[in-house]
Amino acid sequence: MTSDLQQRKTALVFTAMDADNDGYLERADFEALTDRWTTIRGQAGSARLREIMMGWWDALRAMCDADGDQRVTLAEVWSVVDNLGSMLDRVAATADSMFEAVDEDGDGRVTAAEYARMIRAWTGRATPTDAAFARLDTDGDGFVSRSEFTAHWVEFWAGDDEDAPGTHLFGELGVDA
Repeated sequence: MTSDLQQRKTALVFTAMDADNDGYLERADFEALTDRWTTIRGQAGSARLREIMMGWWDALRAMCDADGDQRVTLAEVWSVVDNLGSMLDRVAATADSMFEAVDEDGDGRVTAAEYARMIRAWTGRATPTDAAFARLDTDGDGFVSRSEFTAHWVEFWAGDDEDAPGTHLFGELGVDA
């Protein structure tokens, strides 16, 4: 059973992605997220970003859409999150594609500005990101490397430690998240 923390983390992402606030994630929600993201960061790399995000939709639908209705509920996502600890290789593989999406210039590291654009795309609004980015930059070099990002991604999706940096991958996790 997913813990309270895992439910809050998942709900944070789910709510941000549910563009029409209908309580379901559907292909259109991923298209809306992709459109927001390409608008925020410009069209450079938009085809690859679209491919990554729509691939994530396909993977989510395949894993979570138990009733085959082409939409995913938060409860369906929670049922999969509950098992992610036994699928860490798959979780890490999704981290790799998301890192590619966030690392806009392909230099192998995520800057604070790239991270801020990801969060803005995710939430649909400007959000303070300095504190979250500082947590994620565990070696203090001013960047989040691919290995740091992967560790944080795995911690976010499969971890249950409120103090772990990865808990804040999608921004500061408030009590009401």
